[in-house]
Order: sequence, then C-alpha cells, then structure tokens
Amino acid sequence: MDPAFRQIAERIRAAAAAGTLLHIRGGGTKDFYGEPPQGEPLATAALAGITSYEPSELVVTVRAGTPLAELEALLAQQGQCLPFEPPHFGEGGTRAEPLGERVMDSGTAAGSTATVGGMVAAGLSGPARASVGAVRDYVLGATLINGRGEVLSFGGQVMKNVAGYDVSRVLAGSLGTLGVIAELSLKVLPVPPAEATLAFECNQADALRLLNGWGGQPLPLSASRWLEEGGAGRLWLRLRGAVAAVAAACAHLGGERQDPAQAQADWQAARDQRLPWFGERAARDLWRLSVPQTASMPALEGSPLIEWHGAQRWYLASPDEGPKLRAAARAVGGHATLFLPSAERRHRVLGRFDALSPPLARIHRALMHEFDPHAVFDRARLYPN
Repeated sequence: MDPAFRQIAERIRAAAAAGTLLHIRGGGTKDFYGEPPQGEPLATAALAGITSYEPSELVVTVRAGTPLAELEALLAQQGQCLPFEPPHFGEGGTRAEPLGERVMDSGTAAGSTATVGGMVAAGLSGPARASVGAVRDYVLGATLINGRGEVLSFGGQVMKNVAGYDVSRVLAGSLGTLGVIAELSLKVLPVPPAEATLAFECNQADALRLLNGWGGQPLPLSASRWLEEGGAGRLWLRLRGAVAAVAAACAHLGGERQDPAQAQADWQAARDQRLPWFGERAARDLWRLSVPQTASMPALEGSPLIEWHGAQRWYLASPDEGPKLRAAARAVGGHATLFLPSAERRHRVLGRFDALSPPLARIHRALMHEFDPHAVFDRARLYPN
C-alpha cells in the first residue's frame, strides 16, 4: 500500500477503535460550507501530487491534497482546463477568510489553499456550470479510504469504464461523509479558442426572458450574471467557442463589448464571490437558490445576484426571511441552501441544506452506513444532530 494511504488508513482504524470523530480537511477554504465541522481534523496534505497526465487523452489523475491552483496551472500549460470553473475561496494561510467579510481584489486565486479533493467533496461549480456541467460530470474515477480503513477504487480513466452505481461521482458534494478521497481521475477539456463578454442594461424580468430566448438558439453561451447596481440592472453574458461562432454571436446579440482582461477578472471574482455585491452583507445571511431558470421569486430588500442563466440565485436576507426563501424555492421545484450565515450566527444556526425527501434520505444514510459503519466521519456536515 502507498505509504500516505497507509498512514491515513491507520489513523481511521485507530479512530474507529477509540470512537473518535474525524472531519476531513484539505486547505480549509470551504470549512464555512455545510454545518460547522465537528471532531478532530484529518488532514489530506500528504496526499499531494499529479499521478499521471495525458493531454491527448483529456484526462488527469491527481491526489486529493494537491492544490487546485497547481493543477490548473499544469493544465493551462497544455491549453486545457477544468471547464466547470471550480471556486477556490480563501487566499493564503491554512484558514479561509470568511466569505463576504472583505471584498478581495479581482484576479487569480494563485494564493488559495483550495485542494482538488475539497473541490470534489464540496461539489461546487463556477459561472460555466449551466453550459458545461457540474464537478461530478468530470469525475471519471476515484480512490477512497473508507471508515474501515480500506482503500477502494471506483471508475477509471475513461468514460466507458463507468458502469453500474457510479460511486466516484457520488463523492461530489459528500463533504467527507463517505471517506477520505485519496486520488481522482478527472476529465479535462481544451480552453476555447475565442471568448467575449457582452453587457446589456435591463431589469431582472427582461434578463431572464432574454436568457431563456438565447438558450434556444445556436449560440456559444458560456456564462451569465445579472445584478442591480446603483438602481440599474445589468446583464453580463459570456460567449466561448470557435472564433467564427463567437464573432457571429456578438454581431447578432449586440450589447456592449467588454474589455477582455477586465471581463476575465470579473468572472474570476464572480467565481470566488469577490464581487462587491457579496461584501454588502452587513448582518444578513447569504442564501443560494437552485431553481428553474425562468422561475419567479419573491421580492426581498435588495435584489439578488443571478447566475447560470437564471438557475442559480444568490440572496442576502435577514434571518426571518430565510424560511420564506426556502418555501418559495420548493414551490417552484427548487431548493435553497443557507450558504453562509451572518457572522454572529455562523456557529449557532443549523439546517444549512434543504431537507431531503424520505426516499433520498434513506439512500444517503444507507450509503454512509455502508462506507462508514462506525460513524468515524463527520456526518453532521450534511445532517445536523
């Protein structure tokens, strides 16, 4: 067995024998996400390094403790990327700065301590999610160390190896409740040859109408965001694809063409929630709603930030408005997550995620029991006690 795998497996077996609770921690940039971590931290820093990379095959195998910025830099050298644009959050150090407490400079996250394992465990995707798919869609295989200290491998390095119950993709969003993600095989894609960002002045209703209409046309849509600034609504639309396709779309759509460098910085800021909108929190909670793209949502004090062509909506809400948001999301077939409570409530409020239906809850708990029968890992990250 690999020495790093053996060390972690022994720690897990010792914790199971002693009844010690563990919570798995990579760079700590997403500690804020989900319920507050409980138990002793189990670091994945020893699980670092690129195991294999075949640019011509569009696949990379990487250990979970590898810094996300390191992987992205390697891919960039070959003109490739992680298309779903995973957020990094945090910068420098071993502890993520509280999200939205400070408006950070736009730009790359080269100083972030985010790890590849944390990227998958959190299951969060960036601006391009609606166009290219989510994190789980790019996980081809995984090596997991379960609650018995066993090293298990699932999937492979090509799509055709995926058969039956796809455990490797179930790890996306599991927040360490099934085991330690030790290694991952990921599908990557070439960086699109052309990109352009257009801006349009419009209100929220018009923005959703435009996005819905554009979605039915053969346009190289990549990402969108709408928000209200200074009392005026503004929609940003990013196009990516072949040079001719992007040029034709710009001519067809009109709008105000944005400076490429500034636009790229702004999309990175949106990805990592560094936009000024996220800094306007005061004593309010940050909510993330996943809803149908054209859904009509209740009005709150202050307008939302809308992404994913209308499917992802961020709200800053007072504590008493949270239940209203959650009920409204359910009413249209979506769900709401308390992404980040206000500073004074951060360690007190539970129930960050929407409740699962009874059938789904049974499946989740059965999976947890199968992979971690002794409840070594911090299940409360998903389900508060």
